[in-house]
Amino acid sequence: MADVYDVIVIGAGPTGENVAKRAVRGGLTAAVVESELAGGECSYWACMPSKALLRPAAAVSEANHVKGAVGARLEVSGVLARRDKFAHYWKDDGQVEWLKNAGADFFRGAGRISGERAVKVADAELRARQAVVVAVGTRAVVPPPLAGVKPWTSREATSAHEVPESLAVVGGGVVGCEMAAAWSALGSRVTLLPRGGLLERLPGFAGDLVAKGLADSGVDVRLGVGVTGATRNGSVTLTLDDGTTLEAAEVLAATGRAPRTDDIGLESVGLAPGSWLDVDDTMRVTAVDGGWLYASGDVNRLALLTHMGKYQGRICGDAIAARAKGKEPEVRDRSSKTCIPQVIFTLPEVAAVGLTREQAEAAGHAVRVVEYEIGDVAGARLFADDYTGHAQMVVNEQTKTILGMTLAGPGVGEMIHAATIAVAGQVPLDSLWHAVPSYPTMSELWLRLLETYGL
Repeated sequence: MADVYDVIVIGAGPTGENVAKRAVRGGLTAAVVESELAGGECSYWACMPSKALLRPAAAVSEANHVKGAVGARLEVSGVLARRDKFAHYWKDDGQVEWLKNAGADFFRGAGRISGERAVKVADAELRARQAVVVAVGTRAVVPPPLAGVKPWTSREATSAHEVPESLAVVGGGVVGCEMAAAWSALGSRVTLLPRGGLLERLPGFAGDLVAKGLADSGVDVRLGVGVTGATRNGSVTLTLDDGTTLEAAEVLAATGRAPRTDDIGLESVGLAPGSWLDVDDTMRVTAVDGGWLYASGDVNRLALLTHMGKYQGRICGDAIAARAKGKEPEVRDRSSKTCIPQVIFTLPEVAAVGLTREQAEAAGHAVRVVEYEIGDVAGARLFADDYTGHAQMVVNEQTKTILGMTLAGPGVGEMIHAATIAVAGQVPLDSLWHAVPSYPTMSELWLRLLETYGL
């Protein structure tokens, strides 16, 4: 006999947890299946351990850029011990207990879809009355030139317990930049090898400021250099496309993500194993008839960020609960394509939300771009004596609302939510002018941007 639930969630990361919690809140029964650790990538190999590695370096940097605060330094063993604590020592007892307290049953094992509304895990056969939700996330992609040398991926980079003497980081995206910053601060000799520039999906000034910040902290940043081959004999020797070689104790592949859908039974419902799953604005998979299969979080490729996966999980769980009662969902995804906030915890930080100018223009908007040097704000000068940072605001000239914002500078991660509210709420600039920022804080930047716009 199969165990029957209203909802079966494959994947117990933050997304799957939120799906289950919202479904149960809506009056349904839920089972969550996980082959690794409940809590997912974010808790053990991504958001939490990476930021635990990065925060001490940022704190030391902030202290050392304020006259009168002297002698701040890192203690490597303390940083790694604090990281381990934030990663719960790679044990998921607390997360399993959280799921139980949320009202969901937990099954440990590899979940595979075996047919319509059916999932097999270990010796159990589960059936869903309403929906099966795929929330398995993504895995790191290792490019062919590195495949034979057992490189670090984001998992090893966030969980390593020894500082490598030298580290080559291949890739100039978020993972590459953050891990270059973290391990350089901990004493490794880091070389960053982006095939193009840094953070290329963001306005150019963001990557330029991060490149300078990394270089100033000792990272050898080689823009536009790719890897064509690699061998390992103890250390790793990389062959580069500029005709040189590079030797490093370890190499990190930070070159993208792929969906973890290779072996979850997609072929049983007519989908290709290893594929991304396209969804509608309630997270229902569009390519499967019957409306019973959903995909939430990274696996649908809308926004590969933990907070966006949790947002989608809430929408997904609520939608399933509504349809179980014969109603269409009232809340649908409004943000995964146009209002995605993100913070990159480098030195300096980068924070962004919404559309860049290029994206806004491609979408047909009439835009005006407003820019301001954050260091000219009194609060920024108090934050650091030599504060350097830049802000860019993208305005919809027809509606006089903000379409996007990008900030680069120390401490800007805590400022981006105000922009997120403005973008998501489509708050008119005339109304924002009456939201008076406190003086002397960096948030006075808002007033300066509006003044530069002409208000």
